[in-house]
Amino acid sequence: MKVVIDINVMLVAVSSRSTLYWIFQRLTDGDYTLCLTTEILAEYAEKMEEHMSVYIADTSLETILRLPNIEKVNVYFKWNLITNDADDNKYSDCAIAANADYIVTHDTDFNILKRIDFPKVKVISAAEFREVLEKSKSNHNY
Repeated sequence: MKVVIDINVMLVAVSSRSTLYWIFQRLTDGDYTLCLTTEILAEYAEKMEEHMSVYIADTSLETILRLPNIEKVNVYFKWNLITNDADDNKYSDCAIAANADYIVTHDTDFNILKRIDFPKVKVISAAEFREVLEKSKSNHNY
């Protein structure tokens, strides 16, 4: 399963004290593929440094980039689907280019994607993502 994770989820997920830390753990366990662009990585770094520290940001990003289940994506077309916060388009463009299954976010600006038929981008919350992962895991246990 391929996903794009918005900064508002990833920022919280990298902290071992967070209720969303399971997202980071499941990533490091290889339970899903994280799709990233250079723009997304830059925002991860910027926001992690701003809200945590340079050390935590560097360590978290280094961990992410060393994982085998990371897909680095090049975006060749900008769809500009998100109008409320144009900066969020980097996530939808990445999801489209990577043919990702989901964008995981808590940002309501992404809700517009639920009303767009083409290109189809599925947006889910962290709680919904957990359900999808659990269902996927149980379907693969024979």
